[in-house]
Amino acid sequence: MGCNGNCETCGGCGGGSCGGCGGGSCGGCGGGSCGGCGNSLEITELELNLLQTLWQYAFLPVLRKADDPVFVYPDAEPSRLYEYSLALQCLEKKGLIDIDFSKPLQNYTHPMMERYPICGSIGLTERGQDVLETVDIQGIS
Repeated sequence: MGCNGNCETCGGCGGGSCGGCGGGSCGGCGGGSCGGCGNSLEITELELNLLQTLWQYAFLPVLRKADDPVFVYPDAEPSRLYEYSLALQCLEKKGLIDIDFSKPLQNYTHPMMERYPICGSIGLTERGQDVLETVDIQGIS
């Protein structure tokens, strides 16, 4: 796993760890490690679970408040909302998913929408699909 000191391409992870580069900071990742630098990619178990869920359902909901750019995955356990949010941010920075608030899921409702009224959707990118195909071929779970 090497990042060759060039993590600027991952766009950073908001200061949190996104699981990559051998556990250390890669210089350009806003204080955290980004994964996916160079020819390697490291994803956490939670990130893999989210990718596999997207593989199964194609699109997932995402919510946020009007005055706050931080988003939440409404199907996460309430005690793990921050952890899921960080995992989704990291997956987006790694180029594995797209998070789009201009394309909400049609007819989606959830009790959390009272607190997080802005709805969007999460979808796999082509790179995310490629990663899941590789994971499937290698038998990683």
